[in-house]
Amino acid sequence: MRACLYSGGKDSTLALHRMAAQGKPAELLISSVSLNDFSYMFHKPNMEFTKMQAQALGIRQVFFTTKGEKEKELADLEAALRENKVTELITGAVASTYQKSRIERLCETLNITPYSPLWEIDPLIELNELATNFNVIITQVAAEGFGRDLLGSRIDSTMIDKLVKLNKKYGINMLFEGGEAESFVLDAPLFTKRIEIIKARTEMSGSVGKYTIEEAKLVEKV
Repeated sequence: MRACLYSGGKDSTLALHRMAAQGKPAELLISSVSLNDFSYMFHKPNMEFTKMQAQALGIRQVFFTTKGEKEKELADLEAALRENKVTELITGAVASTYQKSRIERLCETLNITPYSPLWEIDPLIELNELATNFNVIITQVAAEGFGRDLLGSRIDSTMIDKLVKLNKKYGINMLFEGGEAESFVLDAPLFTKRIEIIKARTEMSGSVGKYTIEEAKLVEKV
């Protein structure tokens, strides 16, 4: 069983596409429900709406719950991998050695073949591919220079220019591997339908901002 550790964000979605292009499409999406807003391993915002992404992809999805406690959360993932008889695992790791090393260690224990097709990708290569072929929005910010204006905004050429400037000024990771931001994919090449947001809520508390999707629907692509 080839599974993808799927958060609904830009990296896991692009990784899934890259593997499909290599003739190794995901057969299962494994998504976490973390009880910790600042999990070391797992994405949190708008996870409920990954069900729409799974439907648009036509790939079965399973969820596992984790308290999101450092190191202990890996045991929750291990249980999910065992339960679903996963033999190959796709992840969207791009630069976090913390995440990649732990997943690979877990895969070795379970005799699972890991794939990280985006590992050490040039940020501008990924961002330009997303801007050209995907519809990705920012759903959370938590870094100096990242404000309310980014929340709900699409990753496009204008956004990329802004990220380049923020990188030069503050040294932020343009792919958000330092926890600077989170994202959500509304449309992608493998989606049979796109997601349209009907209602969302934007909140800022200090330097942390969230764009919470409250209502959305799947619509036909034009």
